[in-house]
Amino acid sequence: MAMAGLYRRILPSPPAIDFASSEGKQLFIEAIQRGTMEGFYKLISYFQTQSEPAYCGLASLSMVLNALAIDPGRKWKGPWRWFDESMLDCCEPLEKVKAKGISFGKVVCLAHCAGAEVQAFRTSQSTLDDFRRHVITCSTSEDCHVISSYHRGTFRQTGTGHFSPIGGYHAEKDMALILDVARFKYPPHWVPLSLLWEAMDTVDDASGHRRGFMLISRLQRAPSLLYTLSCKHESWVSTAKCLMDDVPFLLKSENVKDLEKVLSVVFTSLPSNFGEFIKWVAEVRRGEDAGQSLSEEERGRLVTKEEILKQVQGTRLFKQVTQFLSSSTSCCKKIQNLSHQDNLQDVAASVCCQGAELLVGKSNPLNGFCCRETCVKCIKDDGEKPITVVSGTVVNGDTEQGVDVLVPLSQAEPSCCPCGPSKCMGMHYPDGNDVLTVLLLALPSETWSGLRNEKLFHEISSLVSTENLPTLLQEEVLHLRRQLHLLKRCKDDKVDEDLGPPLS
Repeated sequence: MAMAGLYRRILPSPPAIDFASSEGKQLFIEAIQRGTMEGFYKLISYFQTQSEPAYCGLASLSMVLNALAIDPGRKWKGPWRWFDESMLDCCEPLEKVKAKGISFGKVVCLAHCAGAEVQAFRTSQSTLDDFRRHVITCSTSEDCHVISSYHRGTFRQTGTGHFSPIGGYHAEKDMALILDVARFKYPPHWVPLSLLWEAMDTVDDASGHRRGFMLISRLQRAPSLLYTLSCKHESWVSTAKCLMDDVPFLLKSENVKDLEKVLSVVFTSLPSNFGEFIKWVAEVRRGEDAGQSLSEEERGRLVTKEEILKQVQGTRLFKQVTQFLSSSTSCCKKIQNLSHQDNLQDVAASVCCQGAELLVGKSNPLNGFCCRETCVKCIKDDGEKPITVVSGTVVNGDTEQGVDVLVPLSQAEPSCCPCGPSKCMGMHYPDGNDVLTVLLLALPSETWSGLRNEKLFHEISSLVSTENLPTLLQEEVLHLRRQLHLLKRCKDDKVDEDLGPPLS
């Protein structure tokens, strides 16, 4: 029986020139000689084929993020942190992208969520000359890359809207190299830059907006080192709505007269699964690496996390939150649960889930995994300050995997116990109090503008002000605030209307 299928397409030429053709090779050599292929090498090192017919936007973005060596902060498969299309899901459900593709604005949103520096322009907001200037800038550097959103029909290609990175530029011919992520369909090819502009200067019927291009580069530092917002759990929509819409409304409408009432309004309004929304980021490594010294990068990240934690716990707001959560008046069970701090043995038990992820390379461990052992210990690394390590052994049938989590502590000299005790005295590691403190700091300033009591407004404004925070904590808080703004755009379905960077 005959089976229908397609094996690639013939690249319409002109207007495109196949990268691997004689003419394409000559353009490549000449562009290299003129220094406008500098961005090509990193991109080609991470060139990938979109895994679904509608995943061109996701494939283009994951390719660029990997080329820029941006750490996703979460595992892909095994122990490896690596951007993959399946991880780019914070602005649009993957099933929806698989069925209908993704808009320009939502790819921009994904890039922001992934921790990149993004400048996005629709053709209605830019010019051909501006576009050429940006392409030249990124083609002569390996520190930024251009993703173009265009209509294939302009090049006489089959299909409609498409995304792909631009791999280089030939100045004399004024041609751009498109690294087409649909490699099952067309190879990389050169096209006239002016024609690419025409292809971008088309309307996406799904969004009603013109297409365009985005410039993606690294932020000066990792966007978040200790805390981050998570969109993996479906509760993020309700939590974002609560924080950005409900809390300001409640503070404005209720009779709020003192700081205790402010904290009560905020904390009691949080959904029960709030803990899935904001998390502290742990450093994880395989148990068999335990005999090895920490790398300079690992130690540097851990030291920075510890400094951020110390800075959080040194704020006046942290003291107010801690006092409120421990007071007899905060008798609400929900509030008590928010302030609960797992001891390190509890943290060790949760390592089992992470260990299962390491074994199967999936974000949701399969049934049948169990944590056989947990252990809390301190290790000395080259005479440096002791490091607290939470270890777990995950078993699944005949397979087992040891996992170590490096725990940031906010005191200089932890007093650690060997395996067994339920708690190591004097240790201050991330818990509910500091997570809630950071969340309050990250709320937009307009959250408090509805407070009717002027004295209370000035008091809370002083407590949550980011102006006088230490630099590390300030950057951490502002990143969380940008994440909140992005999530609000997603919730309100306005990511295609506002392409600018989220407010800080």
